[in-house]
Parts: sequence; C-alpha cells; structure tokens
Amino acid sequence: MKTLIKLRDVQKATALSRSSIYCKMNPKDARYDPEFPRPVRIASNSVAWIEQEIQAWIDKRISASRKQHQQGAKA
Repeated sequence: MKTLIKLRDVQKATALSRSSIYCKMNPKDARYDPEFPRPVRIASNSVAWIEQEIQAWIDKRISASRKQHQQGAKA
C-alpha cells in the first residue's frame, strides 16, 4: 500500500525547505533535480507526495554520498 504525505512531512524527511523542494521540481531552477519525486494532486488545491518515492530518493542520495566518500578516501 502506498502512503501519501504532505509537504511538512516531506520537509521533515528530507531536511529541505519548502522553497528548496519546489526548486528541485522546477526545470528552470539551478537546483532542479529530475529525480526528485513529483507530488500527486489529491484535491483541487492540495497535493501530497508518495512516501515510498521520497524514501527512495533519500536512499539514493545517501548511497551516492557514501560512494563519493569512499572514492575520495581511495584517492
């Protein structure tokens, strides 16, 4: 089962600000991240994110960070 979470929970999970989250979704922004999960519209004026997609994005960031750190230690 998929779980939907609101912006405040995305902020807590990612440690990103509201503006940083929206910048990551904006292709015109320098901080754009095409891999950042897109929200799902749940009402005419409300969106939420799929918790599992947010967690997968976080896991990928952790993995990339660890890999980069290990490569730096070998050099």
